[in-house]
Amino acid sequence: MLIQWNNYAKKLGDKGYRIMESLLMINDPKLIGTCEITIELPNEGSKLDFESEKIGLLGHLRGHLHNHDITIEVIVNETMQNKRNLNDQDRYNRLLELNPNIEMLRNTFGLDVNA
Repeated sequence: MLIQWNNYAKKLGDKGYRIMESLLMINDPKLIGTCEITIELPNEGSKLDFESEKIGLLGHLRGHLHNHDITIEVIVNETMQNKRNLNDQDRYNRLLELNPNIEMLRNTFGLDVNA
């Protein structure tokens, strides 16, 4: 489920929907049983943005997971912290995805990712 969730987020990002991509990637959704997915979002505005794309996400998940009973529940947690702990290599890989010229810059100046 998580792989298809991330694939959908990447597809949205590739189409230019960066806000929706970041909402999907803000933390990992939780699967309860085989049909219910819950995700925590930091505020009501995020929830409204998420709800606007929820139908497309459900269609993607239901089709790729072959489970048409999937539902998504959004939980608003105002005190939520970003739950993904990124190390230096993760940040570098993300920047490299956005701009492949960073590798040339790193090599030119002899920079180390873990410095």
